[in-house]
Amino acid sequence: MKIYQGDHFKTIPDCILFDLDNTFYSYDLPHENSLQAVAKKISLNFSISDQDFHNAFKEGRDQIKESLKNTASSHSRLLYFQRTFEVLGLGSQVLSALDLEQTYWRTFLTNIKLFPDAKELLEDIRLLGIPSAVITDLTAQIQFRKLIYLELDHYFDYVVSSEEAGFDKPDSKIFELAITKINPKGKNVWMIGDDPKKDISGAKNSLNAVTIQKIHPSISLGSYENTPDASFKDFLELRNLLKKLTNP
Repeated sequence: MKIYQGDHFKTIPDCILFDLDNTFYSYDLPHENSLQAVAKKISLNFSISDQDFHNAFKEGRDQIKESLKNTASSHSRLLYFQRTFEVLGLGSQVLSALDLEQTYWRTFLTNIKLFPDAKELLEDIRLLGIPSAVITDLTAQIQFRKLIYLELDHYFDYVVSSEEAGFDKPDSKIFELAITKINPKGKNVWMIGDDPKKDISGAKNSLNAVTIQKIHPSISLGSYENTPDASFKDFLELRNLLKKLTNP
């Protein structure tokens, strides 16, 4: 673990906020496998080539994101697949769009794998009596399903989705809603996440939080205004930090 602001790590936090995607598990492989499952089904049912599907999906997804900006619905796979069909000149294809959404998320969930020591860290936090919350972009339904599938749902006191807050991170509303729910006894808030802008800068600007970035191969360390106070690669490093702070 690398600590860049040592003064921020002298006592255990009053609460801890966690990102979910790409923090507790790696997002890329489940996403790629899910898209391939969808592409296979489209090829079988509509005789659309893999390349044509991926091109149309990218265009459709970009259109939805541009239209809906920083909202939970901007991540909706259902809207992505509806727009993909429309880009392909096939109309909305309501039944097929629903089927592809289910195919995507079913494949995604069966391919996610929790990072080592993540669950053990959450158990440590619970035993220390530190309140915690997940703050996550996307709709509540799928994020709840991920938490249940990963068997993490009972470790957190609260969950705040961008659907509930009205805006994606780094908007301050999602961070402020989490703090309102937790109502910590002090202002020593830790934010643990992977995204330099959404998680690190967002938590700093919204809550003046102590920020800790999860690093893995697809993630680069934040810099300038997105620089974290500390970074880690393995959750065991965080477990050791908490142990050190509780037993100085």
